[in-house]
Amino acid sequence: MDSEGEGRSSDQVSTSVVTGAFGFSGNEIANRLLVRGEKVRTLTNHPQAASPLFGQVQVFPLDFGDTERLTESMSGARVLYNTYWVRFSYGGLSHEGAVHNTKTLIHAAEAAGVKRIVHVSITNPSINSPLPYFKGKAELEQAIQSSSLSYAILRPAVLFGEGDVLINNIAFMLKRFPLFAIPGSGEYHVQPIFVDNLAELAVGAGQRSDSYTVDAVGPETYTYTELVKMIGAPLEAGRCWFICRPVSFGLLLEFWERSSRMSFLRKTRSRDSWATSWSPAGHRRGERAWKAGSSPTPRQSGAPMHLSSRATIFPSNMYVLHNTCYRTLLI
Repeated sequence: MDSEGEGRSSDQVSTSVVTGAFGFSGNEIANRLLVRGEKVRTLTNHPQAASPLFGQVQVFPLDFGDTERLTESMSGARVLYNTYWVRFSYGGLSHEGAVHNTKTLIHAAEAAGVKRIVHVSITNPSINSPLPYFKGKAELEQAIQSSSLSYAILRPAVLFGEGDVLINNIAFMLKRFPLFAIPGSGEYHVQPIFVDNLAELAVGAGQRSDSYTVDAVGPETYTYTELVKMIGAPLEAGRCWFICRPVSFGLLLEFWERSSRMSFLRKTRSRDSWATSWSPAGHRRGERAWKAGSSPTPRQSGAPMHLSSRATIFPSNMYVLHNTCYRTLLI
């Protein structure tokens, strides 16, 4: 494949580390780095020999219990792209544990001489949130900001693309169950972003040296109910009844999901990287229509950051979502 790095001498080639390069977002980031001609290492506990990336990236274990080895695996790298997170607590995994592990990773990166971290967070993190997911994300942002690394913190909302988890699970439920429970009113807003666009933002952020935090969101805003109905449309899920329940009902479903390991979670692809969640409040109402050729503007304090021209080949992020439903969500 042609790369932007052709013609560089070996000592000019930059080395980057990506956590979970065989996972959902990490895979896209690693591919873009390889196209740039960079050397890529991945930290993962789930190496996949069948992946097209296998053999193109150096694979190291993501062992938080061996900080010396973790540091050595990042030695000589300039940028760390961190997609590591725990989707939900189960077994020996927890959001609190993910926070501790990520802090260990940050300290190891500092000790290894890494200059910059590009970190995938979440929209609306809050240290005062009663939800461990959002509280943990806020705590990690503070840890990164307090470190010696320059940083770019990307805050996506709903992330979608081929092989994602959240959209796959919604689609499965719409197709297989006669009822779909919507927590709360369903009128809270989400701004989905295509995983390829997130990867483009991440790799672009890795080339910079200034520290900043940006909302990595798509150009279109939908209520949660609108999004669910849009996912169901290509699946011919018209037989499904939508019911809005109090948030406490949603928490009950979450408990049921965790305790029984519902089959629809087992049937979807398991990923070793970060997966998204949704927030019932705080999402900005955005522009519904995105004219072909224009660039969406993720929010950033002080100065907006634009997606590069490659993202403008899609007149709508939701066009990609519809195709994703047709191609990969017909379970």
